[in-house]
Amino acid sequence: MTKTGGCLCGAVRYEVSGDPAMQLVCHCSHCQKQAGSAFSTIAGVPERAMTVTLGAPVTFIDHGESGQPVERQFCGTCGSPLFSKVMAAPGMVFIKTGTLDDSSWFKPSAHIWTKSKQSWVDLGDVPAFKTNPG
Repeated sequence: MTKTGGCLCGAVRYEVSGDPAMQLVCHCSHCQKQAGSAFSTIAGVPERAMTVTLGAPVTFIDHGESGQPVERQFCGTCGSPLFSKVMAAPGMVFIKTGTLDDSSWFKPSAHIWTKSKQSWVDLGDVPAFKTNPG
């Protein structure tokens, strides 16, 4: 099944074929800053399954706690965070699920980087990992 999405202003649009390999909630401090929120909801898909169909995202090179680069891609016009690529998961792209046209299918299988989660966030019964799962 094809999933579609894009930024707030519509300058960047994308399509994803197939189901995500992983569905996560990331609580790292960098996702908090990028999202302007307590966490980021992300769906990991193989890079080959995703195509940008309109526009081109801008890339900011961040660095994770390991010192490895993290590519954070966003719309250069409206600033919507769209995707991330991390060295810890080569060949994958992590889509910010809030940018999907329909995210009703999203069901996180894990919370990651909970060592930096906000104290008021309740993780419920979803598995949680202090950093990346092993």
